Amino acid sequence: MRKRSHRKHLKPFSLILIFISIAVIIFLFRSIEKNISPSALKQGEHYSKLMANKIISRAVSDYLEDNNYQYSDFSAVIYDENGKAVSIESLSGNINKVQSDLVVRISEEFSENKNIKVKIPIGSLTDSYLLAGKGFSVPLNICSAGNVDVKLKSEFTSAGINQTCHRISAVVSTEINSSVPLYSFSSKAEFEFLIAENVLVGDVPDYHRENF
Repeated sequence: MRKRSHRKHLKPFSLILIFISIAVIIFLFRSIEKNISPSALKQGEHYSKLMANKIISRAVSDYLEDNNYQYSDFSAVIYDENGKAVSIESLSGNINKVQSDLVVRISEEFSENKNIKVKIPIGSLTDSYLLAGKGFSVPLNICSAGNVDVKLKSEFTSAGINQTCHRISAVVSTEINSSVPLYSFSSKAEFEFLIAENVLVGDVPDYHRENF
């Protein structure tokens, strides 16, 4: 009789221990998730942008190598009778063509590299410098959301005394979908690539900024 009563008292106590254990596990899981989640998203976004940069760089590099564009393909420098540059006009036809061609080329490059998987050490998904690069690897899945935008950018910078460098760059914007175990996210990335440049002697001329 005594053994039976003793067992009856153990059952409620065992249930209490089980509930306490479950509560502690849930608390620890939420605490860990709260601490790791922001870092995991930040590190995942970092690796996603690195991979996107490689893909876009390859597409832009191959396109420029195939076409061999020069500065004169995008801008025409107008000189006065004394040989002084007085204005620069953009060649909108070529500008529009390069922008649309790059969108197609980059989109094709992303299509050929669907569902890229990168292995990241679990320690790199935390903010700890001691754990960075350590632990077992977790997969990071990366794919383009399909939204690629290309704009040619014109910029003047000083190149020395009485000299101005005119740079024409392609600014590529895209959206990337990525995921690691338990987390998925999307991020926007922007990359800039030099297309052509020219050094102008004298004052900065007037510039007709059509389509730039």
